[in-house]
Amino acid sequence: MKKKWGWLVLLSLMILSIAGCGSNNANSGGANTGTTGQAQSEESGEEANAAKGSYKIAISQIVEHPSLDATREGFLAALKDAGIVEGENLKLDYNNAQGDTTNNTTIAQKIAGEPYDLVLAIATPPAQAVAQQVKNSPILFAAVTDPLDAKLVDNLDRPGGNISGASDTNPEAITKLMNFIATHFTEVKSVGLVLNQGEPNAVIMASHAEKALEAHGIKLVKASVTNTSEVKQAAESLVGRVDALYITLDNTVVEAVSTIIQVANNNDLPFFSSDRDTVEHGAFATVGFKYYDHGYQVGEMAVEVLKNGKQVGDLKVTVPDKLDLILNLKAAAEQGIEVTDAMRDEVIDKENNVLE
Repeated sequence: MKKKWGWLVLLSLMILSIAGCGSNNANSGGANTGTTGQAQSEESGEEANAAKGSYKIAISQIVEHPSLDATREGFLAALKDAGIVEGENLKLDYNNAQGDTTNNTTIAQKIAGEPYDLVLAIATPPAQAVAQQVKNSPILFAAVTDPLDAKLVDNLDRPGGNISGASDTNPEAITKLMNFIATHFTEVKSVGLVLNQGEPNAVIMASHAEKALEAHGIKLVKASVTNTSEVKQAAESLVGRVDALYITLDNTVVEAVSTIIQVANNNDLPFFSSDRDTVEHGAFATVGFKYYDHGYQVGEMAVEVLKNGKQVGDLKVTVPDKLDLILNLKAAAEQGIEVTDAMRDEVIDKENNVLE
């Protein structure tokens, strides 16, 4: 009997052991099934994202000021209108060089070390740095005065390579503004220019302005700066030596433009600029366009690359084509300027470009 009971106990233990193994195998199988299901879910999620389209874009901007900020905002607005929205299907890497050339290079090197679907460079120095460093991502530039002189491209109609974009300067705009000065400010015999000689775009525009003024017998007097802290002193140095003030799309100078506005207002000097945003902030006049529209135009180019499969090197470099005279009447009063009907008549879109 004892032997029989022993065999029964042994048999029971064997059955329990087999059941336990079976249970473990079932649990193991369940766990594996769960893991497989999770992997399949993640994979299907990635496929869904890929089908929807998700993008990673880097932006390198030389400095923050109204024109360049408006360019960036217009760019992002064009993407959004095309369904590419930050926080949804767009990861944005925004970098500001704070006006420092060394920072431009560091930012470009960082961007070159990561995979991006597109890189946007705002202003000439960041564009040059990015073009030198980034070889595996399509590049678009904006707010660049002369892409040929900056050696970003060698053909405006068909740039080739991995770069294209939009110039923010049409030489015709400079000529028209200088003609406006000569026509309506006949007492002006010299125009003062605060200029950073280290910015190629500013130097090029200054050369255009100088030639246009020479045609009217007007002299361009330059006051050089190397950083924004010198702008006010440079502007003050021109008082008594010139009859009006002018600035180009000079990032160093525009960043401190409020100090030039102050000098112009305090000394009744007509102040002319190269961009609408500066006129909105207190310069009297420009021949220009909205930088938001300029950025939007570059954003549309980005959409062609990201969503429509275009090669960036096949996209033509564009220039502003909607030029108009823009007048600030409040600034005119501050600077002792009488705005005549003849001046107003030169404005095409008076509703939007005669600023009260």
